[in-house]
Amino acid sequence: MNTILDNYHSPFLGQLKNRIVMSAMTRGFASEKHLCTHDILEYYERRAKDGIGLIITEGIIIHPSADGYNRVPHLYTNEQAKEWKKVTDAVHNHNTKIFAQLWHCGRISHSDFTNGETIVSSTNKPAEGINRQNNKPFGTPRALKTDEIPMIYDMFMNSADKAFDAGFDGVEIHMGHGYLIDQFLDSRINDRNDKYGGSIENRCRIALELTEQLLKKFGPNKILLRLSPSRMMGGLYEWPELDDMINYLFSELEKLGLRLIDISCANADYHQTSGKSIRKIRKLWKHTIIGGASLSVASANSEIRDGYLDLVTWGRAILANPDFVTKLKELKPLQTMTDEMRTILY
Repeated sequence: MNTILDNYHSPFLGQLKNRIVMSAMTRGFASEKHLCTHDILEYYERRAKDGIGLIITEGIIIHPSADGYNRVPHLYTNEQAKEWKKVTDAVHNHNTKIFAQLWHCGRISHSDFTNGETIVSSTNKPAEGINRQNNKPFGTPRALKTDEIPMIYDMFMNSADKAFDAGFDGVEIHMGHGYLIDQFLDSRINDRNDKYGGSIENRCRIALELTEQLLKKFGPNKILLRLSPSRMMGGLYEWPELDDMINYLFSELEKLGLRLIDISCANADYHQTSGKSIRKIRKLWKHTIIGGASLSVASANSEIRDGYLDLVTWGRAILANPDFVTKLKELKPLQTMTDEMRTILY
């Protein structure tokens, strides 16, 4: 029995027609002005028409200084919101909900993508490696001053406002994968000596303050956080002090009134990496947990039946199979993603 095909209801997400979530995937098909195109609209509508319960968009840049990628969509102006409204209308026509993933890259960037502006982070240490977007080393960031951090909140708040103007059902704040907020959470990156660095409480402060502002303005049914206690970024990374980080951060988020979390799962053995983190989180978190990533359908059903996950995300499988839900219903084999599929929208 495919539990993932069952309806799902929560006081905060409302009614979903199944427990299948299309995960955020960066595609790089926006216009030169970072606007949605008709191809992007059709890409999302195709999955909604097939019956996906919830779509989380590709990462959407919240401010010109927050970018780090070629031709990814932005959302901070009325013009951008107008183009996204076409997408949300098309998705809603098929009774699918859609959340916008809001994104600040922090030091995972280069001034090539920020109109020459110096990139910012919790630190002035550059990320290691080569930026595949421009084949240059990642840029050297400027550590945000303490009194500049509220400006980051303002960027997220403005982008969220535009997202709701565009008709999104909610927003997912990207706090994982080594991007800006994660650069504060991770003690290997965060070397600050102000109230946003040092202790676990201080390193979590930016995530908690931002979440509090978002919840206060938009409510718990509109705000989803993506976090990655375990992640794959050129290797397996886990938060240092993993247990203490989980215990503190998720307890505090629950106290603030957050009710929706998306735990990004490493593309390694789930039960040895992300699944272990999710089990720790579930002991603290009685509300909606989204996760899964590379799980098989059988494992996804088990995670739901065992109470660890409420909704299951797939990325590559849904990219490779626009008819993902139909194939599950009809017990047809899924197509494996190819390199060519990365280069087209279909």
